[in-house]
Parts: sequence; C-alpha cells; structure tokens
Amino acid sequence: MILTVIYGGIVGIALGLTGGGGSILAVPLLLYAVGMPLREAITVSLAVVGLTALYGAIFQRKLVNWGPGLIFGIGGILGAPAGAWLGVRMPEFLTLLLFAGLMLFIGIRMWQGGAADGVLQKTIACRRDPDGILRPSWSCAGKLVLAGALTGILSGIFGVGGGFLIVPALLLVTAMPIERALATSLVCIALISSSAFFSNFLAIASFPYGIAGSFLVGGALGMTGGAAVKASLSGTMLKRTFAVVVIGVAIWIVAQTLLG
Repeated sequence: MILTVIYGGIVGIALGLTGGGGSILAVPLLLYAVGMPLREAITVSLAVVGLTALYGAIFQRKLVNWGPGLIFGIGGILGAPAGAWLGVRMPEFLTLLLFAGLMLFIGIRMWQGGAADGVLQKTIACRRDPDGILRPSWSCAGKLVLAGALTGILSGIFGVGGGFLIVPALLLVTAMPIERALATSLVCIALISSSAFFSNFLAIASFPYGIAGSFLVGGALGMTGGAAVKASLSGTMLKRTFAVVVIGVAIWIVAQTLLG
C-alpha cells in the first residue's frame, strides 16, 4: 500500500511539473510495478490521473485558460469512447509499441522546436488581438474541438489523460505560453480522462478501488509538490523537462515490451 502511494506521488509530481508526464507514467507503473493487467491498469490510470489533474487545475487556477481548456476537453470527451472501443480490440504488444512510438515522436519534436514548428503554428494558430488576447471565433473553437477529439481517441486507446498530446496541441492551436499550456492541459486531462475512464470501466471485470485510492492520495500530494517546483522554472526548461520525461518513458516501455 505504501509503495502504491509512492508510485502515485511520482505520477503527481510529473503531472504537476510537466502537465503530461504523469499520464504516461501511470500506466507503466501500474503495469510493471504493481502488476496489473493492461486494460485494468489503463482504467485505474484514467481515474487517478483525471482526479489528480482536476485537483491540479483548481490549485493552479490563475494560470488556466478555462475557455480553450473546456472546448478542447469537450472534443476529447467525444473522441475517447471511440478510442476505448479500438483499444480493447488491439493486441497488448501492438498497443504498447504504438504508445511508445508516439511518445518518442512528440518528445523529440518538443525538444527540437525550431522554425518548422513556428511556421506550422502561424498557419494553424487561432487569431489574437493586437494586445495578444485570444480572439474567440467558430474557427478557433473548431480547431480546439478537432484537436481534442484526436487526443481523446488516443487517450481511449492508450489509457492516458493525453497531456503529452494536449500540451503540444494547445501550444500549436492557441500559441499560449508554455506555463499556461501546462496548467490548461490539466482541465483537458480531467475531462478526457473521465470519458475514457467510463468507456474502459465497462470493459473490465472489476475495479481495484483500494489500489486506485492509494494511488490517488500519492497523486494529490505529488501534484502539490510538482506545481510548486514548476513555478521556479523557465519556459524553455519546462519544455525540455517535458520532452525528457516523455522520451525516457517511451524508451522504458520499448525495453520492457521487447526484453521484459
């Protein structure tokens, strides 16, 4: 039980610090450290990560852009059931390797950044007023819903809140500062996780409430610490930290899947 709280704390710290790191750590920890079956680990991960993210969004509410976060989350809610339907029909081996491959791609792109990302952002990003305030429009809402739906599908398949996808998507569509994207992603994670959780909950025989509760306690404690540390880091350092966590977990999953 104590180890489960510690594992939850690791997830909470990463979630508070990087927005997406906690989501991608939860499934491997539950799968390899706790010893759960994949689909059960996915369901517990979604429950714990979603509730921890909700707590984190409230804790960091001054940094959250609630409008874009809620619109993105609605798109995710629509996409998550389709992802869960696909996920239960995919072989475990394939699911884990695809998960790791996607993480590697996003982690490397986040680390590199560069001119290509700037051009893509100028093409896709929602329009802003001269003073830098995001301009509400149907076009912008559509982009956020579409990005959310795609994230929701992947969230349902892989059992993550989708933060490692949401943060780059928010940066691309809204061009908000990284610290706001990390905080806003917590709102999206909470909404998407809730939809994906209920979709996956129906596909498992029983839910381990005791393990999930212990994991959640650790997650809440870790979230508080991670958010405090994040406040002292620069935007560049946050991006690099996010990238390192994503790449590191991807390599770990590949090693465990192929050699474990």
